Amino acid sequence: MKYLLFVMVIYCTPFVLMAQANKNKFTVKDIPSQKKVTVTIDGKAFTELIYTDTMEKPFLYPIYASNGSAITRGFPWNPKPNDPIDHPHHIGLWFNYENVNGLDFWNNSYAIEADKKKNYGWIRTQKILHTKSGKQASVAYTANWTDQQKKVLLEETTDLNFSTIGNDRVIERITKLTAVEDVNFNDAKDGMLGLRVAHELELPISDTKKYVDASGNITYVKANKDNTVTGNYLTSEGKEGDAAWGRRGKWCMLYGKLGSDSISIVIIDHPQNPGFPTYWHARNYGLFAANPLGQKIFSNGKSQLNFKLPKGQSVVFRYKIIIAAGANRLPNASIEKLAQEFSLVK
Repeated sequence: MKYLLFVMVIYCTPFVLMAQANKNKFTVKDIPSQKKVTVTIDGKAFTELIYTDTMEKPFLYPIYASNGSAITRGFPWNPKPNDPIDHPHHIGLWFNYENVNGLDFWNNSYAIEADKKKNYGWIRTQKILHTKSGKQASVAYTANWTDQQKKVLLEETTDLNFSTIGNDRVIERITKLTAVEDVNFNDAKDGMLGLRVAHELELPISDTKKYVDASGNITYVKANKDNTVTGNYLTSEGKEGDAAWGRRGKWCMLYGKLGSDSISIVIIDHPQNPGFPTYWHARNYGLFAANPLGQKIFSNGKSQLNFKLPKGQSVVFRYKIIIAAGANRLPNASIEKLAQEFSLVK
């Protein structure tokens, strides 16, 4: 019997090691005909980079946790039951800003009336530079920030790096913006790294709320009275719930229940980013955003940035997003460790 067990161990060990070696393997595939890059892990969907120009910007959508739950809202790309339909410019994970030389990149969408479209900017993807599969994965692309006549204000190069920490999924975004002409990022509320989450991860809202953007467009967000809504914010400085909005912090976490699992989404700011530590434009209706350049509204007028980028000069923004699924939310100590490690990345 001992001999048989020994033989079985010797026989099975290579297959066990091979299975472990192949675990958490990313596959990245560019599909130019569909204007998207798919990212899977062990054959399961993680996310897609969608770079069609029809949504006025490139974005990651959908984004899945390791348990298969989609953490992103479906509307407007692929509406799901109970999806709120406010803010049609909120889609997946994206990066833009409300006021770039007077053009609003953030709020542009198919819903803007034709005669007002001239006031909005557009991010047009130029080229997928490379894709990489393996234990870690990446996608790099270039894009132009333009006006409606396709005049270029900024040239963008973005690297999206995908990895895992245990069962947690990680996205690191590094975006370099180079000014084609003198560019002013005038201090504004709406920006810059944005994520619109699934309905269940919103914070409970008891009353319909009214929001007005810088152009006077009014959006009503209805109360979400169903018991599936379980979200909550927590910042590195200990601010929770609605109190996270407009506060600074080196990281912010949104957590709640999706099915039987607890989902944690953490966005970590980098010390070399302008405006560090960022202000969190973290709304209870499911917008989870980091805005380092809009400071006036968040500080009640005590500070104002109006970031300027002269022609030919560049600026880099780096963020890390962790998506965890499990019995409990990510503990603060674990997030602090990740934030410290990320701060050392150059």
